[in-house]
Amino acid sequence: MNVLVTGGAGYIGSHVVAVLHAAGHHPVVLDNFSHSRPEVVQKLERLTGAKIPLVQADVRDDQAVLTALKIHEVEAVIHLAGLKVVGESFTDPLEYYEVNVHGTAVLARALEAAGVFHLVFSSSAAVYGKSDTLPVNESQRLDPAHPYGRSKWHAEQILADLAASDERWHLVGLRYFNPVGCHPSVLIGEAPSEIASNLMPAVARVAAGWQSEVEVFGQDYPTVDGTGVRDFIHVMDLAQGHLTALDYLVQHSGWDVFNLGTGRGVSVLELIAAFEQACGHSLAYRIASRRPGDIAASFADVTKAHQILGWVARHDLADQCASAWAWQQALSAAPS
Repeated sequence: MNVLVTGGAGYIGSHVVAVLHAAGHHPVVLDNFSHSRPEVVQKLERLTGAKIPLVQADVRDDQAVLTALKIHEVEAVIHLAGLKVVGESFTDPLEYYEVNVHGTAVLARALEAAGVFHLVFSSSAAVYGKSDTLPVNESQRLDPAHPYGRSKWHAEQILADLAASDERWHLVGLRYFNPVGCHPSVLIGEAPSEIASNLMPAVARVAAGWQSEVEVFGQDYPTVDGTGVRDFIHVMDLAQGHLTALDYLVQHSGWDVFNLGTGRGVSVLELIAAFEQACGHSLAYRIASRRPGDIAASFADVTKAHQILGWVARHDLADQCASAWAWQQALSAAPS
């Protein structure tokens, strides 16, 4: 299939492009490079040995999207373009609704005009917020704790309503947890220019000497060691999840959602300890105050993805830390 990947030069998008190509699909990248770099596409071409068509455009530019859909004879779309920094969403919520919600609506309108009705949507576990029970499953009440999570929730609602309005739509939302690591080639990974809001890259920077210590936001949660607990998933497992979702929606119309995670919760201190094993030395950390929007624990029930999609995460925490450390070492060795 010819598959348009919005945000295809980003961290997750680039790995999805690599997996799509390896599976015999023909990915087309659409990206405005607001949070990614053009050289990522060049690296993807080195990795795949193929020319990767690139459309430099914003997903909110309906004419540019429509033109891309027609020129490249797109048959399905994987929609990853969006904003994702929780703290930033508190300070600029309008931008998050503009990009994540309005952008999804504009894209859907262009798809309809082009006669393309197959879409995999990049959602987030942030739509759940504070869950009453753990692990979190797809039928639980949605109560996002911040504008970022609410923007993903509203985008999901748009797609659910769209599917209910017209049986031609084949739509899947993937609610994934915390992606980490890099491609085994170590050619692509999480761009260092992105806002440092995620734990694993922060730990890796401390391990490399780029930062003096890891900030641990809160140690008074009702968890195993008082620090926040999250579900970390290797980015290659996540990319594979998009491929299985694409295979699924070809045969199934309507709207459905799936969690993508490992099903195991890991505390901040447990992750730091695991990374110490990967890098071979101890890491300094400092306990800081809780951040707005943070919750005590969130990890996935992945039964549905396993039973229906046939997908399962194959990389454990040790693999994840080793991969993140390999990527950080590659960044450190790269010329400035």
